[in-house]
Amino acid sequence: MPDLEELKTRGVKTEEQVCWVRLQFHQTHVLAGYNGTIFAYGQTGSGKTFTITGGAERYSDRGIIPRTLSYIFDQLQKDSSKVYTTHVSYLEIYNECGYDLLDPRHEASRLEDLPKVTIMEDPDQNIHLKNLSLQQATNEEEALNLLFLGDTNRMIAETPMNQASSRSHCIFTVHISSKEPGSATVRRSKLHLVDLAGSERVAKTGVGGRLLTEAKYINLSLHYLEQVIIALAEKNRSHIPYRNSMMTSVLRDSLGGNCMTTMIATLSIDKGNIDESISTCRFAQRVALIKNEAVLNEEIDPSLMIVQLKKEIQELKDELALVTGKQRTSELSQEELL
Repeated sequence: MPDLEELKTRGVKTEEQVCWVRLQFHQTHVLAGYNGTIFAYGQTGSGKTFTITGGAERYSDRGIIPRTLSYIFDQLQKDSSKVYTTHVSYLEIYNECGYDLLDPRHEASRLEDLPKVTIMEDPDQNIHLKNLSLQQATNEEEALNLLFLGDTNRMIAETPMNQASSRSHCIFTVHISSKEPGSATVRRSKLHLVDLAGSERVAKTGVGGRLLTEAKYINLSLHYLEQVIIALAEKNRSHIPYRNSMMTSVLRDSLGGNCMTTMIATLSIDKGNIDESISTCRFAQRVALIKNEAVLNEEIDPSLMIVQLKKEIQELKDELALVTGKQRTSELSQEELL
């Protein structure tokens, strides 16, 4: 990831230009087979959702997700050397429970109507999300329609801090697989675009009852996120507490693993929010100390490998028949199989 000084040498001057260059950096590398994450962190009302998703009134107010989808599909259309497959998923974490925002079988009037997503871990400590659907998108329009569907299902509540305050963490993920025609090697990558719930003191929100419970869950999960960041910044730390919350479990790779990660810190300019602004800046300082090592995600496609092996077996049979002058037509006997 180019640092600020390197960006300045390229003629990048404004903060908006810096953000756009880094966004394109992630988009380009996810197409090449590397994982990426962009997440927004800050208090309620500071502009996280507007930054990640954007405004609906003007085209120029598009956020990072629609701009990313536009860029990715534009690049895929230009590249005819590979065959690309694109899927998207949209996960909402509300009160430490995960929900699939893109399940087409449900017409949800409540969040509880959506499929509940649970975390499963394999022996290699890889995280799998059960019941989180992957929806294929063949073009930008289909991907945007899925984004709008997910945003419609998002849990929104009104608080005195913000009349459109998100009460949950949302993770929009673009999954891309690519392979060259005739090759058995497949590159798989994913780009997480994360809108975290607002961080602020419960006493300032002026809420009670259910909304108070929500605020406590939000602050607890953000506290666990901060604990993970602190642990990752310590060089000799052997244990990283990813399992303390669902969000840190889902973003395990993004925070300290095989991923290129960028954090966007959003601040409120109101004088009364200076404590929260300082807290956000300190959190951003800790995140900046973490060094991830992203690697190219390549694997062999099993179905293509089977086809290639069958072809190789047939060629060997033909070669053997040419040498011996006998063409094998019958199946192998039990003794030959043994």
